[in-house]
Amino acid sequence: MDTDFAIRLMTDALFASVKIAAPILLATLVIGLVISIVQVVTQVQEMTLTFVPKLVVVVVVLVVCGAWMLSVAVELARRMFEAAAGL
Repeated sequence: MDTDFAIRLMTDALFASVKIAAPILLATLVIGLVISIVQVVTQVQEMTLTFVPKLVVVVVVLVVCGAWMLSVAVELARRMFEAAAGL
């Protein structure tokens, strides 16, 4: 195994992890920003007001994008096993 091959495998793994995590992180970022704006406007500083909607959004994102996330992970694993078999 040469250095270029190892770097390519690491790059593929990092890119796949970013693709898998991005929908959840972006959704929680947006909902957190919206809730923070609502809290500032209404001056309601309740901690459960931020936690519960984020939890609901994460569950919805997982239901909607879960199959795609799993396919990305499976494709990465398949490529890694193929690369390991070729060594």
